[in-house]
Amino acid sequence: MSDLVREPHLYVGGRWIAGGGSDCEVENPATEEPAGVVTQASPAVVNLAVASANAAFDGWSTTPVAERAAALRRLHDVILERAERFAELITLEQGSPPPVARKLHVDTPLAVLARTADALEQFEFRRELGNSVILREPVGVVAAITPWNLPLHQIIVKVVPALAAGCTVVLKPAALTPLTAFELMRAFEAAGFPAGTINLATGSGGDVGDQLTRSVGVDHVSFTGSTPVGAQVAAAAAETIKGVTLELGGKSASVVLSDVDDALLAKAVKVTVANCYLNGGQTCTALSRLIVPADRLAQVEELAAAASAKYVPGERLGPLISAGQRKEVESFLAPGEARAITGPVELPDRGYYVQPTVYSGVDPDSRLAQEEVFGPVLAILAAKSDDEAIAIANNSRYGLGGALWTGDPDHALEYAARIRTGQVDVNGAPFNPRAPFGGYKASGVGREIGDYGIEDVLEIKAVQL
Repeated sequence: MSDLVREPHLYVGGRWIAGGGSDCEVENPATEEPAGVVTQASPAVVNLAVASANAAFDGWSTTPVAERAAALRRLHDVILERAERFAELITLEQGSPPPVARKLHVDTPLAVLARTADALEQFEFRRELGNSVILREPVGVVAAITPWNLPLHQIIVKVVPALAAGCTVVLKPAALTPLTAFELMRAFEAAGFPAGTINLATGSGGDVGDQLTRSVGVDHVSFTGSTPVGAQVAAAAAETIKGVTLELGGKSASVVLSDVDDALLAKAVKVTVANCYLNGGQTCTALSRLIVPADRLAQVEELAAAASAKYVPGERLGPLISAGQRKEVESFLAPGEARAITGPVELPDRGYYVQPTVYSGVDPDSRLAQEEVFGPVLAILAAKSDDEAIAIANNSRYGLGGALWTGDPDHALEYAARIRTGQVDVNGAPFNPRAPFGGYKASGVGREIGDYGIEDVLEIKAVQL
């Protein structure tokens, strides 16, 4: 992978064509060296991609469910066959260490793809209600605008449910990590998807993303990114009264209740640190706040410091995506009254690495506790009671993910229901690749993945008989 990856053509209307825009260099954040050069879409090519998706819609939306599911399963098999290539590209353009690139970045979206095909086969597109037949019909053309932190996964969770629903898609991947999207287009081509069902338009969010969002030929926009940009997307989409799915920021809390024993406490701290540091801390669901009983704070600090020490930058911990992102994360590393309970570690000579850090004694209203860091920085907050722990967890404008740790499983659902977020994992429960994903409050609107991802891009029609 030492040679530059060159992508001079875009996949539009079932053909590889010239992008029409300027070339864009892709940087390897682990080495700060060029990784690839890709073409970008001109406004005319963006319009062609939208037109191609519209032309393909009637045929794809009326394709039998069994055939759409079979196409998704073929795509799964092609990606699985090429999994190592996808992992190599993700390491190259996003910096993830190879084991993380394969397990998180490739295997997880493969599971989502398989479970979405299952959901499609079981989905109720038609039901009776009195003298009415309720039909769920695909909304039309979906513009999928994806971020750089999970280059394959974030595409799969948007594009696959849309295609399952019978929609056609124009994909605009992140400008920082476009290489994976080109490889995915080749996988779609190999899987035999009809021309125009999936189209690739690379470029910046301010140009290509904005053009897609405002286009009268796009019926729904699915965007993942920051909350401020999500608000801009929603406002632009409103001009043509189109629906949006917005998966935005997060400041997820890992809440440890007072009834945990020492073994479960140790697991809670270990899992929280691992989750916070996953992907260099660059995940929207990162458990970046650890809320613990005040009388066990010293114990938690010792456990957290030991867990953090296992994440060596350049080995188990990858780089941040860019110099700008590193500067932003470093701005959180002087949080006033909070105490760093981890010492400095040696960083690689090159690459956008940052000190993995755990702070304790963090004020719940401080910037460190309120803003999304998007880096390997964990804040420990102490609560005097379980009720206060829940209140601290909810003291956030975000509501995407969260974790709950309790020694009383019978009451777990009761406490989880009080945490105002779209997901809560109890006692380290695993990711469910068919469960709905999305957030409350400033974390967004709509849901992705599986049945709920399909439902998010459907119109509802009532036919009275």
